[in-house]
Amino acid sequence: MFENLSERLSKTLKNISGRGRLTDDNIKDTLREVRMALLEADVALPVVRDFVKRVKERAVGTEVSKSLTPGQEFIKIVQAELEAVMGDSNEELDLAAQPPAVILMAGLQGAGKTTSAGKLGKLLKERNKKKVLVVSADVYRPAAIKQLQTLASDIGIDFFPSTADQKPVDIVNDAVNHAKQKFYDVLIVDTAGRLHVDEEMMDEIKDVHAAANPVETLFVVDAMTGQDAANTAKAFNDALPLTGVILTKVDGDARGGAALSVRHITGKPVKFLGVGEKTDALEPFHPDRVASRILGMGDVLSLIEDLERNVDKDQAEKLAKKFKEKKGFDLEDFLNQLKQMKNMGGMMGMLDKLPGMSQLPDNMKDQVNDKMFNQMEAIISSMTKLERERPELIKGSRKKRIAAGSGTQVQDVNRLLKQFTQMQKMMKKMQKGGMKNMMRQMKGMMPGGGMFPGR
Repeated sequence: MFENLSERLSKTLKNISGRGRLTDDNIKDTLREVRMALLEADVALPVVRDFVKRVKERAVGTEVSKSLTPGQEFIKIVQAELEAVMGDSNEELDLAAQPPAVILMAGLQGAGKTTSAGKLGKLLKERNKKKVLVVSADVYRPAAIKQLQTLASDIGIDFFPSTADQKPVDIVNDAVNHAKQKFYDVLIVDTAGRLHVDEEMMDEIKDVHAAANPVETLFVVDAMTGQDAANTAKAFNDALPLTGVILTKVDGDARGGAALSVRHITGKPVKFLGVGEKTDALEPFHPDRVASRILGMGDVLSLIEDLERNVDKDQAEKLAKKFKEKKGFDLEDFLNQLKQMKNMGGMMGMLDKLPGMSQLPDNMKDQVNDKMFNQMEAIISSMTKLERERPELIKGSRKKRIAAGSGTQVQDVNRLLKQFTQMQKMMKKMQKGGMKNMMRQMKGMMPGGGMFPGR
């Protein structure tokens, strides 16, 4: 996410370090590079102009505080302005209404409205503890109604049936009445998309909007269309009272133009990011965290939230107990760790949120890919229970059987066993009191402990 922009800005902002004062001359080149980086990321031109102007106004003549280098001061200004462009903070859904609170999903065809409706339903059910009902008012795309029904069933939320021969307004009226009778907290309405913005579609969605009287009207748009996403959102906003935007396919968008352009052009906040195909791959949009990621500073808060949501507490307690009793760390434990990592969006999903990861060389990033972890999981899954508990038993013929069962080579099995042995040694060191040393080293990496001098 935002790899190209992040890489370009990180390189650019390095060039201004070592100055005693920020002046018009010594930031001119840096601002030119920042402008180019934003334009290449497909950020809309008015947004780029306004952004560069505001950064320049704040940066020129700014005295650098004693504890910061000019580069850090300048980065602080750029980060603050990035946040201002995208919105000051995360804007949550306003569900304070007489139940059911209706959420209307609008957007072009192929943007991911139906999938986003399902993901949002799951998020509201699991994180907000809401009783959710979904309904499809898309009577034009043959598979739309069935798609939402299947999605609702997989996620575990309720679906209100509709048919292609009904009128969208009638579907919405029936769904609202049903939601009232059955005491649903939230009703999510999926509407029809079109290949382009047309008058007929706008008239229909205005009628659906009037019938539904939603508390939230969310525009769903593909982030990979760049600044065009912002322009389409504006066209919809002129016709409908939008309350927010969901950017989808953000995980495939290396540029980030849409995220930086939408709010400036529409005046409406980005409320969620679709970051993958899984049903839980919908993140609330936090401008400060996204700005931090763009500047290569990571997003530790989101990583902690992922951990809290996805780590199996029982498994963690079992491992901690094993650790305390100085019992060995076996391949079963290793497999559980791999599965939990997968639940958090895989290794690259986690690394993306760690500070400084944008600086990693590409060849190193290639080595730490999720295919490797999937392969490791397949290899361990092909072992017997005894082999997982006692890896030393795995010799020639067993290795061949495991390789054949997991669709890998014997050298892949050898590599996994070698990595596991290294991890086992590290665990033993920690059990022998090495934990204190490890904590001491970690303390040295904390602000004020040597990693960030002068803070």
